[in-house]
Amino acid sequence: MDELTKRYLKVKFQSHYKSLDLRLPPSFLQREWGFISFDPMPEVVMKRHKSFGSSNEVSEYLIGMAPAHAYYSVAYYERPGAPRMDQKNWQGADLIFDLDADHLPGAKRTYSDMLDHVKQESIKLSDFLLHDFGFSEEKIELVFSGGRGYHFHIYDPKIAKLDSAERREIVNYISGRDLDFKYFFREVGMAGDAGAGTSEFKGMRKIPTKWILEGYETGWGKRISGYVTEYLQTEVKKNKKEMFKDLKENKIAGDTTLKKLAAFAADEALLNEIAQKGRLDFPVKDFKTIIEYIIQKTAADLGVDAGASVDEPVTGDIKRLIRFPGSLHGGSGFEVQTIPLSRLPDYEPLTDSLAFGDKMTKVRILRPFSFELKGQNFSVEEGPAELPEYAAVYLMCRGVANYGS
Repeated sequence: MDELTKRYLKVKFQSHYKSLDLRLPPSFLQREWGFISFDPMPEVVMKRHKSFGSSNEVSEYLIGMAPAHAYYSVAYYERPGAPRMDQKNWQGADLIFDLDADHLPGAKRTYSDMLDHVKQESIKLSDFLLHDFGFSEEKIELVFSGGRGYHFHIYDPKIAKLDSAERREIVNYISGRDLDFKYFFREVGMAGDAGAGTSEFKGMRKIPTKWILEGYETGWGKRISGYVTEYLQTEVKKNKKEMFKDLKENKIAGDTTLKKLAAFAADEALLNEIAQKGRLDFPVKDFKTIIEYIIQKTAADLGVDAGASVDEPVTGDIKRLIRFPGSLHGGSGFEVQTIPLSRLPDYEPLTDSLAFGDKMTKVRILRPFSFELKGQNFSVEEGPAELPEYAAVYLMCRGVANYGS
């Protein structure tokens, strides 16, 4: 990035901050702020340990300095502007979740695919936060990072004092780490059985076994119920040769067992029993092996894993700096944008977060590059070019182009 490009971007960022409807985080006076300027780039120099005394001071700083990146602390301090961390006196912190496409298992190749992938993980996380932990939507702020993912800010006094270890426990639950699905199932005997879990006794006929799904109404129990029913409903719609093919090929079950399983899956009343009462009257042997496979297979088909993939170090760091919503991301030129949770499924970051218009702008392309913005595919070659301002700013921020012909 040459000096002319830096000056151009500072002017464009400054214009954004002049028109910005500034919305500051709760207790912003108690937060540490940090900024990265365009001036030393490509070297990255973070100026932190800054505090503000009013919203006007924040606005004046953003307009005057036009930083490439703006951050504030998830923590609140007694002395946020103190030059050393041990002098600040930590008072508490928001609960933060960071989902970055680069850090997800099974990461996709194109930028657009990466953003779609991380959006699906974010939808899964929102379900955990709303239904498993019971946070109200008013306590959750969802933010597109302006780069490769989303941030969730939980503003709730109940969690402000949690330490790092306690926050990592939350991540463990959400991600499903060390979760053993088979322990959610309890074996019970059928009516007339001599004892729970009994399948055969001397002088008695073989009795089928019932299973109860513990906690089927909420949390992981409810998810497991959904995984099982979705798998069975999908398989029973296939032709006979393809039905439960994976169970057979992986030697999870034989032909006799699969016929019984198919009859069970075709019975809507029995499937409804799973969701409504947590009852699984599987007339098959090796139940635990089959059910564990079904859960893992369905979870993998729905996403990377059964839980949501979040960046544990971010959640566990009670003194983290995180991007300021409303600021611009110096690596893309996109707005770090707050989004209502209800809008997430339809949110299109490569259109909705664009901060600049369609005015044609001259740039000098430094290397061939292909990208998608605003529903349009671009492919540029080395040399002079003229592009819409939003695309020109994106390429300059990415280091792919310089300003001017």
